Amino acid sequence: MKTICFYFEIHQPNHLKRYRFFDIGTDHYYYDDYENERQTTEAAQNSYLPALRTMLDMIHQHGKDFRVAFSISGVFLEQLEQYAPEVIDVLQQLSETGCVEFLAEPYSHGLSSLVNTECFINETKRQMRKMKELFGHTPKVLRNSSLIYNDEIGAIVANMGFKGMMVEGAKHIMGWRSPHYVYSCAQDSRLSLLMRDYKLSDDISLRFSDSSWSEYPLMADKYVGWISSLPEGEDVINIMMELSAFGIYQPLSSNILEFFRAIPDMAAKLGVKFATPSEVISKNKPVGPLEVIYPVSWNDEERDTSSMLGNGMQREAFAKLYDEKVVGRILACRNRRIQQDWDRLQATENFRFMTTKNNGMSVYRGIYDNEYDAFTNYMNILGDFLKRVHDLYSDDVENDELNSLYTQIANMAKELTVKDNEISRLRARLEKYEPKVETPASDVVTEEPTPQANKTTAPAEEKAETKPVAKKVKKSAPKTEKKPAAKTEKKSAPKAEKKPAAKAEKKPAAKTAKSKPAK
Repeated sequence: MKTICFYFEIHQPNHLKRYRFFDIGTDHYYYDDYENERQTTEAAQNSYLPALRTMLDMIHQHGKDFRVAFSISGVFLEQLEQYAPEVIDVLQQLSETGCVEFLAEPYSHGLSSLVNTECFINETKRQMRKMKELFGHTPKVLRNSSLIYNDEIGAIVANMGFKGMMVEGAKHIMGWRSPHYVYSCAQDSRLSLLMRDYKLSDDISLRFSDSSWSEYPLMADKYVGWISSLPEGEDVINIMMELSAFGIYQPLSSNILEFFRAIPDMAAKLGVKFATPSEVISKNKPVGPLEVIYPVSWNDEERDTSSMLGNGMQREAFAKLYDEKVVGRILACRNRRIQQDWDRLQATENFRFMTTKNNGMSVYRGIYDNEYDAFTNYMNILGDFLKRVHDLYSDDVENDELNSLYTQIANMAKELTVKDNEISRLRARLEKYEPKVETPASDVVTEEPTPQANKTTAPAEEKAETKPVAKKVKKSAPKTEKKPAAKTEKKSAPKAEKKPAAKAEKKPAAKTAKSKPAK
């Protein structure tokens, strides 16, 4: 049975501001906040919110029969939290339906997988924690930045515990094979590979509103008909694109959302199902290993990394950014501002803005006039950033020392976590027993003070009223007070207390004695 696996990437560039050479060492803020806010809010209003709400309606209409997957970079999640939190609200509603899967990817949307394994693993784990925090899902399938993949990256991902990875189904790696099967990593068969059908994906994301296209206009019945007519056995159709294809690359006026909304109805008529990447992997065994020696990506016609690392400017910036000493110092530090700048400077768009490739299409360069402008601005910012990183630790400190320091910090953090868990466990146990101990103690405390208060207050009142009661108090009270206070009060005031007491008692007694014989 034919199965469609829809996957959408959610990411937008984090634009750097104009940064002069003379700003190095004085200005440590690198971002164009106005452009970032404008771009994020525009993408949210014109693309993300209409598309996500349409998918939410489709799930409510079709239930478990329609499924979809998303991946979101950590750096863009920060922008959404700041400028368009309503997008996260809709994504959380989609998550609650149980028909959506969230994939893992590097937090920075960067190129660390090509050069530094430790940095790549660290970033991926941070993004996974963010997914768990916001959507309650722990990703089981990974999607690398720009779908970058080779055998070595696949082995790293398999050792991280992922069961699958999204890969571009480029012609030069597929050869005679079809992208409509599940394959395995050539270096580690535990990792399943889902191959992107770039033709069916680009028919929606790039050619849908192109009136010069031979298949224009594209209708839902025609599109699903292409899928259902695939050869027998080619049952997995992975359609992957950026979510901004709805509303930005293809305007909403082209009725692309109406086209997408009609796909489940046409699929039901033709017996085509939908599944998430994890479901595809669990239901389909790999047909064999797929060897990918050189990195592939979904960028441009070449489907490689030449759009990001194809010229000398890009490679120089890449080498300085991922210098071994720089990465070691950043991993060892816990400076939040350094970490945030590191994430944003790694993003792939910083390198794509420097490309000199002529692919017959207009190249988006953000705020820059040309590739040289982008390179100069980026290197000025990178120069200031590297100076701040080197100021954290002197050049005399070797990477081995930094790694040992980083390991010590990580171990201490683990020990603190274990102790916190133990403390919370013990507190929970104490709460079970504390109420039983407190109830009798409270009864004793409340009952005993009342007689003691009566004993101390009663003599003061009785002395003023009658003599006999005062004598009784003198006999009883001194017995208890003399023993503890005898040694300390001998020198202080025994005589001063006896004289006034004697005078006060004799005078009333004499008057009463004289009055009796007079009668």
